[in-house]
Amino acid sequence: DMLSVKAAEKLLHDLRPTNAQSAMKVRILENYCLIATQSKQNVERALDSFMEVVATQSDHVPALLGSAIAFMILKQVPRARNQLKRIAKMQWNPIDAEEFEKAWLLLADIYIINSKYDMAQDLLKKCIQHNQACFKAWEYHGYVNEKEASYKDAAINYERAWQFSNFTNPTIGFKLGFNYLKAKRFVDAIDVCHKVLNHHPNYPKIRKEILEKARANIRV
Repeated sequence: DMLSVKAAEKLLHDLRPTNAQSAMKVRILENYCLIATQSKQNVERALDSFMEVVATQSDHVPALLGSAIAFMILKQVPRARNQLKRIAKMQWNPIDAEEFEKAWLLLADIYIINSKYDMAQDLLKKCIQHNQACFKAWEYHGYVNEKEASYKDAAINYERAWQFSNFTNPTIGFKLGFNYLKAKRFVDAIDVCHKVLNHHPNYPKIRKEILEKARANIRV
C-alpha cells in the first residue's frame, strides 16, 4: 500500500551510500518505489532511470527486471518480454537470485497467456531448480497441466504449490480441489475444501462447485 511505499522512500532518503555499488542499490530501490506508486508519471521516471543503468551495464539484472515491470505497467508487453528474454539468456548468480526468479515467472506468465506452454515450462523448471519452494512456479505448472486437461498432473503440481504456500493460499486450495475433483480424487477434494473453509469461511464458489460435487460423487 501507499503507506509502505512512503515509509520505504523515507528510509531510502535517509541512507548515505558509501560507495558506487551501494549508491546503485539505493537508486534501483528508489525506482522500485516509484513503480510501486502505479502512477504513470512515476513509472516513466523509473523506466528512464532503469534504461540509463542498462545502457552502461547491459547485464544489470535488477535494472532489466525493473524496466520490464515498468513496461508491463505501461502496457508495452513486447518491450517487457524483450527485457525478460535478455535475463533468461544470462547465467544465473546467487546475488541476483530473487530477480532471476521474478523475471522467469513474469516471462513464463507472458508465454502462458500466449499458449506457448513448452517455453513457459522450461522457465518454470529453472525456477524450481534454483528454489524448490517457489510455490508460484508449481502453481503455473499446475495451470499448464489443467489447460492441457492433464488433471492428475495438475493436482500433483498444485499439491506442491499448496504445500509451499503453507496450506493457506485459498486460490491454490481452490485450484487443487478442482483438479482433485476432475481426477476423481473425491476424498482429497473434500479434505482441501475443509482446509480452505477453515481459514476462509466465505471463500466464493468452493462449497458449491467442489465440496458438494465431491460429496455427491462419493454417495454415488
